Amino acid sequence: MAGDARARPGPLFVLLAFAAALLMTSRAQQPPSPPTDVKVGLIINATSPVGKIVSTTIPMALQDFYATFPDSRARVQILQHDSGGETVAAAAAALQLMTTHGARAILGPQSSAESSFVADLATRAEVPVVSFSATSPSVSPARARFFVRAAQSDAAQAVAVAALATHFGWRRVVPIYQDDDFGAAFVPYLVDALTEARAEVPYRCALPAAATRDAVVAALHNAESEQTRVFVLHARSELARLVFDVAAEVGMVADGYAWVITAALTGLLSSIDAPRGVIGLAPYVPVTPRLRDVRKRWAHRYMRDHPEDDASHAEMRCYTVWAYDAAWAVAHAAERLSPGDLLSPPGLVGGEGGSTDIAGLGTSMSGDKFLRAINGTKFEGLGGMFELIDGEPAVPTFRVLNVIENGKERGVGFWTMQHGLRRNLGRGSYGSIGQLGPVIWPGESTVRPRGWVEPTRARKLRVAVPWRGYREIMHLDVDTVTNQTTAGGFVIEVFEAAVRLLPYALPFEYVKAESMPYDKLVEAVANGTYDAAVADITITANRSMQVDFTQHFLTTAIAMMVRLHDQRRSSNRSTWVFFKPLSFDLWLVSGAFFLFTGFVVWAIERRHNADFRGTRYNQAGTIFYFGFSTLVFAQKKELKSNLSRFAVVVWVFVVLILQSSYTASLTSMLTVPQLEPVIKDYAELLRGTEKVGIMNNSFTQGAMLASGFPQSRLVRYQTLQSFYEALLNGSIDAIINETPYFKVFPKSYRNNFTMAGQLNRTGGLAFAFPKGSPYVPDLSHAILKLTENDEMNKIERKWFGDDNRASQGEGPFTSKGLRFDNFWGLFLITGTTSLLCCFVYLVTFVMTNWRTIIVSHLSWKGRLKMLAKLFDDKDPSVSAPHKCTKCSRTGPPVMDSDK
Repeated sequence: MAGDARARPGPLFVLLAFAAALLMTSRAQQPPSPPTDVKVGLIINATSPVGKIVSTTIPMALQDFYATFPDSRARVQILQHDSGGETVAAAAAALQLMTTHGARAILGPQSSAESSFVADLATRAEVPVVSFSATSPSVSPARARFFVRAAQSDAAQAVAVAALATHFGWRRVVPIYQDDDFGAAFVPYLVDALTEARAEVPYRCALPAAATRDAVVAALHNAESEQTRVFVLHARSELARLVFDVAAEVGMVADGYAWVITAALTGLLSSIDAPRGVIGLAPYVPVTPRLRDVRKRWAHRYMRDHPEDDASHAEMRCYTVWAYDAAWAVAHAAERLSPGDLLSPPGLVGGEGGSTDIAGLGTSMSGDKFLRAINGTKFEGLGGMFELIDGEPAVPTFRVLNVIENGKERGVGFWTMQHGLRRNLGRGSYGSIGQLGPVIWPGESTVRPRGWVEPTRARKLRVAVPWRGYREIMHLDVDTVTNQTTAGGFVIEVFEAAVRLLPYALPFEYVKAESMPYDKLVEAVANGTYDAAVADITITANRSMQVDFTQHFLTTAIAMMVRLHDQRRSSNRSTWVFFKPLSFDLWLVSGAFFLFTGFVVWAIERRHNADFRGTRYNQAGTIFYFGFSTLVFAQKKELKSNLSRFAVVVWVFVVLILQSSYTASLTSMLTVPQLEPVIKDYAELLRGTEKVGIMNNSFTQGAMLASGFPQSRLVRYQTLQSFYEALLNGSIDAIINETPYFKVFPKSYRNNFTMAGQLNRTGGLAFAFPKGSPYVPDLSHAILKLTENDEMNKIERKWFGDDNRASQGEGPFTSKGLRFDNFWGLFLITGTTSLLCCFVYLVTFVMTNWRTIIVSHLSWKGRLKMLAKLFDDKDPSVSAPHKCTKCSRTGPPVMDSDK
């Protein structure tokens, strides 16, 4: 009983439970608290194409958001203001929204100029500004902390435009842009991207936003007077429409022209009336079921809100997607605010002046937290995953569009930061990297515009040509009457041939450069004194740091030209000249084979030929005598075996060829001048005391000093004639210069001089241009074409001729001795024959005595000794000739059985 009493609840517990049940019931019967309104300002130009799009998109996006999240704690209430496209009106609207209406954030303003001003005000008041259309890099979160860009910055597409120029081979591009914050801020990014892609911007066509038709006509005529036919248009829809109208009127939207428009205009194709053949970039938006649903409903709603527009304006493009996702980002951020932040006083607090006192503006109590919530928002938007990095979306994938007609376009490819241009997207499209689909160009042409025509008033490149003494390599003549400059020579012809292969016209004029070292000439190109230098300039490491060199058009090396002398005049050489026809290795091998052949014949003949027997000294003399007697074909020894006869016949054939070759070579050495260089190589020159000539202002002096050559032995000469005279009179014994200059050595001198060796290779001869010049890769490609199609060889033969003995390092009459390499085949034949005959004889000998050896009970060593003794003994089947006593005639040997 006591235990049951302890388990029963007390009256206090029952009373508390009953009260809790009543409280929960009352709360369940109470209606949910209404969501808190969050006022957000919207500043647009209501009559502009973008303004019309946004006025339809923002309300629709918020309706879709709250239909998707019906239990939201906060409701964004839009307060729309029309700025009329005026910066001051936008700033006034922003002040009114922040101070009077209590807006916690602002969507817009529409233009970049308005956004820049409003962002500064909002940053001072700590009110977030979320832009869906301000794409200019002039306004960014880095400059205004409370500015958030939900659109793509124009700087992101500059690299994509440069990729198009590279893909189509355009080396000169003219930007046509609106001269305000929207357009002017984009051009530096475009120029930098084009410069990195080795393209040039020869002219920038800036047009004011309120440009008249006459002003546009004049600007386009200026652009047309250049050689470029590729234009990048970056302007607002009103100005872009005027530019295309004028371009069509003056014939600049025709065959041979190329027009590229940026994403700001591809988003408004129906409003700008872009002509057929224009290509453009647009942010890539994957087509999803959600996008198709929103697109259909948005088109109906747009036509309901703006019945004055035709159906072509109801196309969802980038501005629609950006505005839709910006509205969702603000709504998401409002949900992330705490109840305390939502209930905090709206407007600005702490201000010292009125609503129009900019200097005395207060600050928003929820602005900083609202900004962090917007920057941290991440969701699946219409344009893909919406995520901000440092207040801006990541660089997107761009579609490459080709305008067909009436604002319609078709895709021809994509551009991504990772892979560049490609035909398709997806895992199976790696083979399409670097490719685009077929494009229809202005004038309904399918042929890619080359991007240039002959210029009517383009500035010519000032090409420096120095005067040098090598006329075949390069020369410059100036007519004193007409002051007309004429250049010629190998280097000049190569340059002009390469220019003709360029995919565009390159106007240039030759300018005579003052006499200066080539290092100074390179500096003059680097500092802009000249636009290029066309000369026999050698590529060196120091020079390449100052300028860009093209592909070298001639391979070079530092070489040495020395005098020749006739070695027959040397007493030592003339005394032992009979050794020179054969090289040392050929003498050695020939002697070895003389002895080897004698040994083979001795081994085969000694058992059955008495002439090859006797004492050891007699046999050794027989071997030596028989081998060398073949030189005069006077062998007194009669051979008994066919094997030895066969070996000797082959050897005599080899001796006949050796003897004839020796006789011919010796005759040549005794009767023909044998010219040899007085200095064999650079090492011998460095050890000696001879004077060495170098060309004045040549870089070879530095190379020689770096290798340890004493400067006191260097003699500088200005002209080629000075070189020749110094070599002839013995003032110098060698010339150090690059190999191309020895090709133009006069033929009358080549019998007296020759190249003795190369010191080291150099970078070759090339043309010099300033750093970053767009002409360098094109000229390099043209030089490679000249080399591949044999045109370079033709030019070289034209100026240097076909006689290159001076570069081969040989005198014209030098006769070299015979070497083993010339006869190794003959020695192989005779050696193989002799070995084969010897092998056959040994096999026959072993087989003949096999029974005698095998029946013995000796060890294997004993059997070898028996075999050696049998080989050393006289063949028992052969004896000395027997002389018949009855008939006094020599008969066959008398055997024991005949006695």
